[in-house]
Amino acid sequence: MNKERAIAAIRRELEAVTAERRAAQNDPAAYVSRIALRSFQSQRMARTHADLLNNAESRKAAEFFLNDLYGTEDLAKRDADLERVVPAMERVLPGTALKTVAEAIALDALSEKLDAAMAQRLGQSFSEEEYVAAYREAGTRTERERQIAHVESVGNALCELVRIPLIGSTLAMMRGPAKLAGLAELQSFLERGFKAFKAMKNPDLFVATIVQRERAIMDRLYAGVVDPFSLGPTGD
Repeated sequence: MNKERAIAAIRRELEAVTAERRAAQNDPAAYVSRIALRSFQSQRMARTHADLLNNAESRKAAEFFLNDLYGTEDLAKRDADLERVVPAMERVLPGTALKTVAEAIALDALSEKLDAAMAQRLGQSFSEEEYVAAYREAGTRTERERQIAHVESVGNALCELVRIPLIGSTLAMMRGPAKLAGLAELQSFLERGFKAFKAMKNPDLFVATIVQRERAIMDRLYAGVVDPFSLGPTGD
């Protein structure tokens, strides 16, 4: 993905995620329901990937996925800042970094859409059985497959980023210019992802492990398997 395509993708996905968040902001009850849903999902993912969180080498990368890519924090401010500084991003950030951001925003936009539909069905309090039913009703399998594909794309983009010679020094040197351009939070996001993935000997295996488990859970959810989130001690 070249710079021009990455910027176009960022603009497109920011527009989509902003529309979803504005709709939620107009309904306080819906907003609370979405936070409850995301809390449930975050806790579920922490259980599914507990071994990655408990491993010293992969802990930071697992936390990055759970907190920066799919946590309970409201990312509206981050996205508003991104929308404001898109022109500066193209000048300041390297193409691979822009690709990482584009994939992260695409994941965010689709997740907001699917979460909104599920939250509308679930409300602020729900059981695991009700969650499973809402998961199947609120989004198509194609959308769920695309959601996991975005997770994979973000992970692969970070794997690509850490392979670039001297990229760590480049990101560090960008802190000042990024701050002046209003990109401090985005710069921090990229550095957190870079440092977390750089610490692993095999980041590709880490990404493949998460994607394989999430696809297995998706298959179990659509197949109506009892206790769909139990994949065994190794995620199989």
